[in-house]
Amino acid sequence: MIELVEQSAVLQGFIDKWLAVQPQQRVALAFVDGRRYPGHVALAALEQELLGAAYGIREPQVAVAKLNWWAEELNGAAASGGRHPLTQVLFDDERAHTIASDLWLAPVLTAMAQLEQGTAADFSAQLDAAMPLHGALAALETAWWYGSEASPARAARVATLNHLLYALLRLEQDAERDRLPLPMAQLARHGLSRAQLRTPSEARQQAVKAQLDDLLASWRGSAALDGPLSVFRALESCHGSKLTQRAVCAEDALATLQAGQPHTGLATALQAWQAARAWQRQLP
Repeated sequence: MIELVEQSAVLQGFIDKWLAVQPQQRVALAFVDGRRYPGHVALAALEQELLGAAYGIREPQVAVAKLNWWAEELNGAAASGGRHPLTQVLFDDERAHTIASDLWLAPVLTAMAQLEQGTAADFSAQLDAAMPLHGALAALETAWWYGSEASPARAARVATLNHLLYALLRLEQDAERDRLPLPMAQLARHGLSRAQLRTPSEARQQAVKAQLDDLLASWRGSAALDGPLSVFRALESCHGSKLTQRAVCAEDALATLQAGQPHTGLATALQAWQAARAWQRQLP
C-alpha cells in the first residue's frame, strides 16, 4: 500500500510540472477525467518532460544524455511496460500498443536534432525549424486521442505557434542563447542587438509586435488545416491566440505576454467545455 501511494505521488509530481507551465489545463481536467483517461493526462505530462529536456537544459551534452534515456525508454516500453511512471501509465493502455513505434520515438529524435539550432532567418524559417519536434509531438498526441487515421496537420501548426509564443515571452531571459526568440530579419529591421533585447525600448516593442502579427496570421491560417485537436491542445491554442491578440494591442507587448492570461474563470471553462464537446463528438 505504501509503495502504491509513493508511486502515485511521483506520478502526480510530473503532472504538476505540466500544470505549472499550463495552469489553464486544471480547468480542462474537469472535462478529461484522469481516472477514466489516465493516459491522456500522462501523455501531456510526457510532452512537457521532453520539451523540458529539449529547451530547458542549457548544456547540449546533458540534454542529449536525457533525451537518449527517453529514446531507450520509449523504444523498449511496449515490451517492458516502461520504467518511468508516465511510460508505465501510457503502456498500461492498449492504445499505446496500437501506435507505431516510430511515432513514439520521433519526438525524442527530432528534439536531439534541433539542439544545436541557431537563430532563424525569418518567421517562416522559425516555423520550419520548430515544426519537426512539435509536429512529432502533435502526431503522437493525435494518434492517441483520435487514432492513426486522423490528420495531425492542425495540431502540429498550433503546437508550433504556442512554442514560438512561449519562447517570445522569455525574450529577456534567453537573450544570450544561440537561438533567439526573434528571427534575424526582425533584429535587423529594428536595429536590435542581443544586449538591447533585455531592456524596454521602442525598437524592441515594434519587433515584438511584428512577431506577434506573424503569429496571429499563422494562427488564423491554422483554422483551415485538417485534423482535430485534443482538449488540452485546443485550450492551449485558444489561450495562446487570445494572449497574442491582447499583447499586440498593448502599450508594452512583452510585459503583457509575461503577465499572461487569466487561467480560470468563465471564459476558460467555456473554452474547455467546447473543446471537450468537439472531442466527444469524434469518439466512436
